[in-house]
Amino acid sequence: MQANNAVPTVKRRLTSMIYEILLAVAALFLPLLIVEFATQAAITPFAWHIRQATVFVVLGIYFVHQWTRKGQTLAMQTWRIKVVRPGFASLPVGTAMLRYLLAWLWVVPAILLDYLLHLERWHALYALLGGVLAWSLTAFLDKDRQFLHDKLAGTRLVQLPKPEKQLKQ
Repeated sequence: MQANNAVPTVKRRLTSMIYEILLAVAALFLPLLIVEFATQAAITPFAWHIRQATVFVVLGIYFVHQWTRKGQTLAMQTWRIKVVRPGFASLPVGTAMLRYLLAWLWVVPAILLDYLLHLERWHALYALLGGVLAWSLTAFLDKDRQFLHDKLAGTRLVQLPKPEKQLKQ
């Protein structure tokens, strides 16, 4: 199935991201369980940083692998969205890594705000949701409706056509 030039709607991409979060939680379960055993579930700054590094590395491996393999994660397959880099048959590893790093811009401002203002619980969640909302609006600043991290990475999200139905014989 080849990508066409149709751009998935912002709503479709955000819905896919919600599904992606559920899959990410599942992918992180075992690695974080191992970290908890290794750190004896310590509540120390060192253990917290190990948890954060684990999340960053595990998600990075997952996304880079999926994007370079088929241009899609499982959630993207479900919503028929594909990441492409014009002029390339598949997404180069370096481009996928850059896209992954730039995608963290969705949450880094909220993390910094949380840290600087010592936000907790609901206030921290509101800052995160506000940051995600603001970042998603960057698509409306681009004529092709691409998110800022895709524009910076030189990638684009395309909408794949519906698969043709098989006729029963």
